[in-house]
Amino acid sequence: MLPHDIDALVRGLHADPFAVLGPHQAGQDLAIRAFWPRAGALAVTAPDGQDARPMTRIHPEGLFELILPATSREGFDYRLRVTLGHGHAFTVDDPFRYGPVLTDYDLHLLAEGTHVRAFEKLGARPITHGIRRGVHFAVWAPNARRVSVVGDFNGWDGRVHPMRLRSSGYWETFLPDLAAGDRYKFEVLGADGSVNLKADPCGRYFEVPPRTASIVWSSDDYAWGDRAWMAARTGHDRWIERPMSIYEVHLGSWRRSPDGRPLTYREMAEQLVPYVKTMGFTHLELLPVMEHPFTGSWGYQVIGFFAPTSRFGPPEDFKFFVDACHQAGLGVILDWVPGHFPKDRHGLARFDGTAAYEHADPRQGEHQDWGTLVFNYGRHEVRSFLLSNALYWLEEFHVDGLRVDAVASMLYLDYSRQPGQWVPNQYGGRENLEAIAFLEQLNALVATECPGAVVFAEESTSWPGVTRPVHLGGLGFTYKWNMGWMHDMLDYTAQDPVYRKWHHNRVTFSLMYAYSERFVLPFSHDEVVHGKRSLLDKMPGDVWQRHATLRALYGYMFAHPGKKLLFMGGEIGQWREWNHDGELDWEVLGDPRHAGLQRWLKDLNHAYVSAPALWERDDRPEGFQWIDCHDHENSILSLVRCGAEAASHVVAVVNFTPLPRHGYRIGVPSAGPYREVLNSDASVYGGSNVGNGGEVPTEAVPAHGFGQSLSLTVPPLGFLLLEGLR
Repeated sequence: MLPHDIDALVRGLHADPFAVLGPHQAGQDLAIRAFWPRAGALAVTAPDGQDARPMTRIHPEGLFELILPATSREGFDYRLRVTLGHGHAFTVDDPFRYGPVLTDYDLHLLAEGTHVRAFEKLGARPITHGIRRGVHFAVWAPNARRVSVVGDFNGWDGRVHPMRLRSSGYWETFLPDLAAGDRYKFEVLGADGSVNLKADPCGRYFEVPPRTASIVWSSDDYAWGDRAWMAARTGHDRWIERPMSIYEVHLGSWRRSPDGRPLTYREMAEQLVPYVKTMGFTHLELLPVMEHPFTGSWGYQVIGFFAPTSRFGPPEDFKFFVDACHQAGLGVILDWVPGHFPKDRHGLARFDGTAAYEHADPRQGEHQDWGTLVFNYGRHEVRSFLLSNALYWLEEFHVDGLRVDAVASMLYLDYSRQPGQWVPNQYGGRENLEAIAFLEQLNALVATECPGAVVFAEESTSWPGVTRPVHLGGLGFTYKWNMGWMHDMLDYTAQDPVYRKWHHNRVTFSLMYAYSERFVLPFSHDEVVHGKRSLLDKMPGDVWQRHATLRALYGYMFAHPGKKLLFMGGEIGQWREWNHDGELDWEVLGDPRHAGLQRWLKDLNHAYVSAPALWERDDRPEGFQWIDCHDHENSILSLVRCGAEAASHVVAVVNFTPLPRHGYRIGVPSAGPYREVLNSDASVYGGSNVGNGGEVPTEAVPAHGFGQSLSLTVPPLGFLLLEGLR
């Protein structure tokens, strides 16, 4: 070996360690070289440990060499016998005798951003290489001077297992002696000379925070029991024509064990799943379950994009949870965060000493509001990483949809920025053209590869065509959160009832744009934190009026076009704001008013699912008709929802004042009695039992453009759902 090769190896700076370590032809002989710092002695042995041949130390730091007489390298097999200074000895296979795993075609697809299953190539994957089992490591670090795998197996010394540099900045190595359960990180010698220990960007399992090591893992042998659900989901390309009522959950704070610890994934399968099913919801939406170091971020500052958080158990336990949901007939939606990532030193930030995943210019690459970094969507490798991550959750974990967080922050270059703090696009505009192209590619990919899966946009602006198909010029999302409806309704119901008539347009305005997109009506976690108060506490008046108003608000949400979403705790009328470090205030159910509210949500859900008129035509104007939206003096609205069949309809009436209205006449589409399906003022819900005795006959009195009408008793701060009987 040349002196400069030896010096570079010892210092951990060699550009191509595979060119000098391992077996190499040396003239007519075979040279085997190995570097084991702190080793007292090394020997080459046969695979069975016999025929040990001592190696010569050629550098005091632990570089050894053995020259063997001329022999054919083909079929030559050996092991290294390592003796440490205190006499402890063990036998290992030599990773430097194994060739590359990634093919040129893999590298080509990764480099051009079209490899949408990068998780099948990158990260730590237990594989068989040749005839040997081991772990293949691969990572993208385009400007790194060296990348090594470090862990307990090599004393966390980056000089022992440096990786092989391939094209386009991908590094790989195969370590034959490792298996699932081994802890590891990548030691990256950056272009700037810095040395950092980085978690695996494609790692599938991590230590429980605050510890930060990645863990070799494979749960490929999990036996799924949801075949029927997955087969049926494939045919659900038109989720808009099916009921969807979503229970939004933060897994760490829904319920805790008696000793205060969070429930595990398996415990949640036993407790959360039957609760949600009994409550009548059709889907669970989980705040991000991807591994995150800071619990207070609620999961929105992700480090392990490919790993379910280890706080609640290993990856196969999360599969068990999803499986339990599907077998109970519940869909699973995950919050997904491709809009930003945290600056934690062991994460993606300046991964190779440069801005690899993010933009280098902070005017493009940093969210000042959140203290996080912005992905560089124009970089092929970054797009491949994110697109692969989306498919990974949909395919590997069978989840049914992704809710893309903070889409507005991705679409606009000047999002939450002052003049001079952002860089215009190539045309001088504020639109982030690279992010737009990424979102279009994402939605087209999901539609093609995972038919039946849904993608939601949390998009708070008036960006046009969010749910329009990509081939028609839209972004291609399945649904958009209707943030305007949410804010209008919360602002309206926060008014004292005597003033609501002056704000009547807040309730009706949403129907001006209800069919411009496909919407979800959300009362989400963001509305019950940071001093915004809980939903019940937002309502004005005494305790009875607050409960009644909230019941009426929920009734109107279920009657309004759009899918439904409610954050946990809203169904029991929690008084306190949500606390991510505790559990919901389940003790309030000892109060009959709170138990009544919970029963109201349960009955609303079951009535909603049972009435096709409330969801079959959610995306079409013919599915909705105002009966009277102009009665601002009484703060009463009445409407008709129509199903696919001509005669299928329900009537909804909501009174946002505390005054009962007797003899209140509304026109209806058909003659015959109307059954009172739901009345939010029933005593079982905590109401005053003002209503219509369960049934109301029509009269041949024209009203509101209909030939038939009903004379109703509309309860105070109440909601009625009526169904015609034939």
